[in-house]
Amino acid sequence: MIPIADPELGEGEKERVEQVLDSGMLADGPEVREFEAEFADYCGAAHGVATSNGTTALHAALEAVGIGAGDRVLTTPFSFIATANAIRHAGAEPIFADIDPVTYNLDPAAARKTAREVAIDAIVAVHLYGLPADLGPLADLADDLDVPLIEDAAQAHGATYQDNRVGAIGDVGCFSFYPTKNMTTGEGGMIVTDREDLADDVAQFINHGRTDSYAHATVGHNFRMTSIAAAIGRGQLERLPTYIKQRRSNAAQLTEGITNDAVSCPVEPEETTHVYHQYTIRTDDRDALLDHLEANDIGAGVYYPTCIHNQPAYDDVDCTAPESEVAASEVLSLPVHPNVTADDIDHIVEVINDYAA
Repeated sequence: MIPIADPELGEGEKERVEQVLDSGMLADGPEVREFEAEFADYCGAAHGVATSNGTTALHAALEAVGIGAGDRVLTTPFSFIATANAIRHAGAEPIFADIDPVTYNLDPAAARKTAREVAIDAIVAVHLYGLPADLGPLADLADDLDVPLIEDAAQAHGATYQDNRVGAIGDVGCFSFYPTKNMTTGEGGMIVTDREDLADDVAQFINHGRTDSYAHATVGHNFRMTSIAAAIGRGQLERLPTYIKQRRSNAAQLTEGITNDAVSCPVEPEETTHVYHQYTIRTDDRDALLDHLEANDIGAGVYYPTCIHNQPAYDDVDCTAPESEVAASEVLSLPVHPNVTADDIDHIVEVINDYAA
């Protein structure tokens, strides 16, 4: 079976972890500070704050920009549920606008229409599957509303929009380092920003609101990253450009090879660089294609089969998002990770092209 994901950890990561173990400094410490600085520099941001996972990164970022009880945060309903959960953890309510059916990202026109109907206090733009959202018009909308723009870049490490790496384009950007992501720390997250005030507020919030050894100015959380996770992350960051290059090469081979008219391949708008956390296709009869792939030893995944507003946890949310709902019923993702070989891709292409809808 060709797996849908295959995390790769090498000797470099093992050596870094051994050094941390030998040091005895296993919790938050110098290794984390180094990882924060290196990742922020990679994104082109002035500051980085490491967290325990991508969800806590989003939660802390929302708190830092002042989102709280009674606030409304505009975002997409077609994402992993953590996007909306973080909004609710901050005490606010998610307000959903529909997606662009081609990119699967928040549609700026739909977002602006929704913002005319409901007062909005922040915008969370998700870079789904590794493709940057259309940040230009979304940033314009945020400016018009005088609200912060938060990038949920959990799936988009190294992706670019107009030659700028995502995460450092909005007020604050949030990343996940879950094992299936383009780089991993096992579990972990990162916040990047050019604003020192936001970085300071985030660093305080994720460390029990601490301002000194036993001085706590606010009620925060323990959302800190461990030094072991940071050690893995530093090794992974060194290899991230190679990972991205291979993912993009694999995606190009898939796009060139798939000729079945029943299948639509992902797009890459001219002003973006897609990093293919997922290579997501769509077809009218997804279940039949999934069965066909599985019968031919090809792992595939559906991200995401149920829109957030249709989840039981959000059945109190009023939302009309037809493009999101159609996409949720049609998308499926193919193996594209760096350990997929050219022969594997030839096999995937042959199986898809032989599929008769």
